[in-house]
Amino acid sequence: MRPKAVIIGPPGSGKTTIGGALADRLGVPLRDTDADVERAAGKPIGEIFIDDGEERFRELEAAAVAVALAEHPGVVALGGGAVLAAQTQELLAGQSVVYLRVGLAEAIKRVGLASARPLLVLNPRSQMRKLLEERLPIYQRLGTIEVDTDGREPAEIVEEIAKALEGTA
Repeated sequence: MRPKAVIIGPPGSGKTTIGGALADRLGVPLRDTDADVERAAGKPIGEIFIDDGEERFRELEAAAVAVALAEHPGVVALGGGAVLAAQTQELLAGQSVVYLRVGLAEAIKRVGLASARPLLVLNPRSQMRKLLEERLPIYQRLGTIEVDTDGREPAEIVEEIAKALEGTA
């Protein structure tokens, strides 16, 4: 069993929103690995970072991704940094991986400068720029389908993804 699609991208790219809409469009369930991590830890991601550290969060995240990719038949939305784990990159090989591209300005607008996201606390604009620069090559390498999200409505993005998935089936 393999997911119909795995959604990756940086914070603010719309992984959860597009993932949910795509799941609805395909008639399958959505699984958000960030929600799985929070359930497993019994607390929000921000608290995991504060109480247990980023390393522990990444361990929980890698485990959640592995389980989701092994057992979920629908759409799986990964956390923005999940692709950093070598194990996750290996598990994504052969999957239909949808990379949601977003520009810096649009990502900042969507995430907000007063973000509660743990990796964007000190200087959100600078941190987001750094994060995008570091992760962009990984997103591009792993994505089998790339979709621009800047200035577009979710329904339009979902239709583009659905058509691309039909072409890979």
